[in-house]
Amino acid sequence: MTYAQVNGVSLWYEEHGQGEPLVLMGGGFWSIGAFGPLLPALAARRRVIAVELQGHGHTADVDRPIRYETMGDDVAALVRHLGLGPVDVMGYSLGAGTALRAAIQHPGLFRHLVSVSMPLRRSAWFPEVLEGMAQLGPEAAEGMRQSPLYAMYAEVAPRVEDWPVLATKIGELARRDYDWSAEIPTITARTMLVYADADSMPVTQAAEFFALLGGGLRDALWDGSRRPAARLAILPGRTHYDVTAAPELPALVDDFLSG
Repeated sequence: MTYAQVNGVSLWYEEHGQGEPLVLMGGGFWSIGAFGPLLPALAARRRVIAVELQGHGHTADVDRPIRYETMGDDVAALVRHLGLGPVDVMGYSLGAGTALRAAIQHPGLFRHLVSVSMPLRRSAWFPEVLEGMAQLGPEAAEGMRQSPLYAMYAEVAPRVEDWPVLATKIGELARRDYDWSAEIPTITARTMLVYADADSMPVTQAAEFFALLGGGLRDALWDGSRRPAARLAILPGRTHYDVTAAPELPALVDDFLSG
């Protein structure tokens, strides 16, 4: 459990377990503790490097916007700082967007990519989700002080008074348009997409994303010889907010990374 000085950010990371390295990143407002049982389950077979991104958890904010692109560069810089690569990378929601940008911007540095509950374009989020994103800011931060996410943040943040700043910056990120469709086919890391069947975007978006990776475009044949390299998992009975707690997720990830 320590800091790495990368790109002007004092980036907090923790290492759990032994084996092939897997860089792991959580969602917006998350500290590492929010992963719950998923982290030790992944660390049972791997050296998990769990990262708290700019402004999250132990990692203090810096004087720059929160952007998927810059956080992707931070993660790549951490991998190089640790003398690793190629490595596997996994992220959920905001962390998945960061992992995707890291893989796009730093081809060859990442071997496998697991993206959990992140659409390939902003417009894919359901309208009510986009409406909620529009409300993120200092006022929303006050209401969130009663949440478990704030309690986790307040326990470890170097400057607890930055909570409204974090909410404002995440709100700005959430309202910023993006569409990575043209870049998805350039990803060299073997990729698995994971969604809940009641996620914050339609399942049809998951199929579109999968197709850009070469998946779901043809019959695999009886022997599986035309099976795509990418994978798609839709976890039943889950939502965007509890998909990482699905008991089947660690085994799915482990099988993919071992393949």
